Amino acid sequence: MKDYMKLPVLYMRGGTSKGAYLYAPDLPTDPTERDAMILSLYGSPDVRQIDGIGGADPLTSKLAIVGPASVEGCDVDYTFAYVGIDTAVVDYEGNCGNISSGVGIFAMLRGLVEPVEPITVVRIHNTNTHKIIEAHIPVQGGLPVVTGDFAIDGVPGTGAQIMLYFQSPSGSKTGKLLPTGNARDTITLEVGNAHTAKNNHRIDVSFVDSATPSVFVKAKDLGYTGTEMPSDIEADAEGLLDILEDIRRTAAVRMGLATSKENASPAIPKICMVGTASTYTDIQGRVIEGASIDIVARTKALQVIHKAYAVTGSLEVQSLRLAWLTW
Repeated sequence: MKDYMKLPVLYMRGGTSKGAYLYAPDLPTDPTERDAMILSLYGSPDVRQIDGIGGADPLTSKLAIVGPASVEGCDVDYTFAYVGIDTAVVDYEGNCGNISSGVGIFAMLRGLVEPVEPITVVRIHNTNTHKIIEAHIPVQGGLPVVTGDFAIDGVPGTGAQIMLYFQSPSGSKTGKLLPTGNARDTITLEVGNAHTAKNNHRIDVSFVDSATPSVFVKAKDLGYTGTEMPSDIEADAEGLLDILEDIRRTAAVRMGLATSKENASPAIPKICMVGTASTYTDIQGRVIEGASIDIVARTKALQVIHKAYAVTGSLEVQSLRLAWLTW
């Protein structure tokens, strides 16, 4: 029989993700004990996470640990973690921009930051990347505002707008915007398909580290458009999901994030498949006109396709557009 645990938890949506926000001093100081508690909280490892608060999806198996600031000029320290779903892993390698949007709210509700009307500015030190994020949070009556007319794709309805400003995000884990020094590199796939075989499974990629390390590949180089739905990619007969994972693990080594493909983190680098702007139907059934966008992109979260799009990934795309001007 399990012993009972008492742990204060704020369970909150941040952007297109949600997860537990924990106060650092409430957790065990021993990393092994801390991670065991987190895994128990989320019900991992279990594909359904039925015995915990995890939602059996990478976008709901996320965690924020918030505590007093250790860096001068900041209000709080914030550590992000991906909690494995069917694996007993708590991964602290990268950050999540969506979960970052809830850190300032937690800080105010926990008494770490004094609410100031109409906007409270919270300076957040992200311990994963040692970068600073400035959150601007609307406040009324001494509390963070919940309602509003701001809408984001991937979340029904509207709410209050929270602005995040990432300070000098380049080189979050590698120390460089372009970890190899190149805007374009060529890799050889171990896992390919009939389309990549035309070029002996050699493809061009971009390694970028802005807010979080990522590798970008052009969808057409793999024989796709970039408008494919998550379910289509995961059911692809030519194994697109495996191809993307092979690229991602190769990138981990080339970017200096892992010594081998086998020991690459499941969370970073992220991989993104990019295509030219074209009309498509999103997972909510809305028709997105090609004329209203600049590019289309699909990215992975852990070992499945992201059903929204990462905030940190959007920062990467801005850097990518500049890098690809040289292609």
